[in-house]
Amino acid sequence: MTDACIPEIPGAENWRSIEPVLKGWSDDKKYYIEDHEGTKLLLRVSAVDTYERKKAEFELIQKFNTLDFPMSQALRFGTCTGGEVYMLLTWVEGVTLEDCLADLPVQEQYELGVEAGGILRKIHSIRQDKELSGWEAAMQAKILRRIREYEDCPYRLENDAVAIRYVQENIGLIHNVEKVYHHGDFHAGNLLYTPEGGVGVIDFNRWDIADYAEEFYKVQFFDRKVSIPFAKGKLDGYFVGPPPEPFWQRQALYVAYSSLFSIKWSIPFGEADIQGMMEIARQAFRDYDDFRRLVPCWYTE
Repeated sequence: MTDACIPEIPGAENWRSIEPVLKGWSDDKKYYIEDHEGTKLLLRVSAVDTYERKKAEFELIQKFNTLDFPMSQALRFGTCTGGEVYMLLTWVEGVTLEDCLADLPVQEQYELGVEAGGILRKIHSIRQDKELSGWEAAMQAKILRRIREYEDCPYRLENDAVAIRYVQENIGLIHNVEKVYHHGDFHAGNLLYTPEGGVGVIDFNRWDIADYAEEFYKVQFFDRKVSIPFAKGKLDGYFVGPPPEPFWQRQALYVAYSSLFSIKWSIPFGEADIQGMMEIARQAFRDYDDFRRLVPCWYTE
């Protein structure tokens, strides 16, 4: 991908400032844009072979735009002469919660978590009408396959047998589950602290349709590390109180599986990321007492 696509986008002649956005894991090229009227925009440019996926993402953002929370508004979608796919969105002002939660009062951290949980509940409320016949069997097979891939990788976590056994013994919990639209990466790194003191949402490029409970394993991976009050608030805000036992059962399953597979997944990114994922997994093992408990200790303390 090159910047050659930019002049072809309708309205680009009115842009006075174009700056690359380098933060994040996405393969998209991202740009912060200001036009001559001072309007702030986000441009995402993607590879030729992503057209169908990106078109679906744009249409999903349009669905989410009907909800009442700060997020990018979908403005324009199309392709350029070279085949690149572009998506133009409004810019959301704010600082990532990942970067500022630790500086806020503990009660505010919790309240922002409650607000974020309420936003996720709204996202999950958008009706999806795909049949998804056989989804549970396919998901079970994918998890077990990825556990085997982890077992075959050169990086193994000490005491990993307890998590492998937990996954194998509890895989049947993924049965007749509620399947919803996922944000796909809903954690403090993709949530903003807005100038008004609320929560904004960015980066929907990992969206999918899946078990609502699976959306939460990154609370353990990322939010818990940044702010335990925020992590607790997110769960309480989503469920309007403590989560029910069926949620905790599947959440422990997803945490056990993801703790191991994320190590294998991180290998292409280098040693620092591998070690980072291994430490996240170790923390999960400690929080779940080697998966002898369903509710992690940080939630009950």
